Amino acid sequence: MATMSEADSKSLLVEYGLPVLPEQSVRTIVEAVAAADSVGYPCVMKLSGDRIAHKTERNLVRLSIGTAAQARDAAGELLSAATPDDGEVTLLVAPMVSSSREFIVGAQRSSEFGPVVMVGIGGIFAEALEDVAFRMLPASTDDAYAMLGDLRTGALLDAFRGEPAVDRACLVGVIESVSAAMIARPDIVAIDINPVLIHNGTPVAVDALVELA
Repeated sequence: MATMSEADSKSLLVEYGLPVLPEQSVRTIVEAVAAADSVGYPCVMKLSGDRIAHKTERNLVRLSIGTAAQARDAAGELLSAATPDDGEVTLLVAPMVSSSREFIVGAQRSSEFGPVVMVGIGGIFAEALEDVAFRMLPASTDDAYAMLGDLRTGALLDAFRGEPAVDRACLVGVIESVSAAMIARPDIVAIDINPVLIHNGTPVAVDALVELA
């Protein structure tokens, strides 16, 4: 199997309607600073590559970058952290968004059931709650809404901590975009969208990983 970089994974899934932030993919420190100026502060910077699947574990993410000087330092640190095993890498620069709620949307191709899509509670609640719902593909829009109804902690979809209720139609759209990609691309083994942040009630995918056969 081959893993696509975060940038390429998002690029593929955007074709099927995945909502992502207006991020930029660059290769140098100078380009990273220009990208940070363009997307605005605060911003996020990450090292991306086909062989980099677990950025957080390797400290390859920089959050809350507030100035051009910080962007320059972050870019230098991240590029220096790349190893020969990582192969070709880029820097992803995106706006920083705040959220008190996170979801996970994914899919995998099971030898027993065929393609399956899932949605679940993410973030700090993920391991404690293990609150997920599955459907075999193809699935209808009604099936996607029913998945949200299957979540035990569905109250997180309502107004929460001063934030508006989740736009369920948009979250269903994330499920449907992942489902459409799995159906259209039989070479896709798995898709992992983690996290899907809820920003002002609207879901946005801030990380994505696609595995190919």
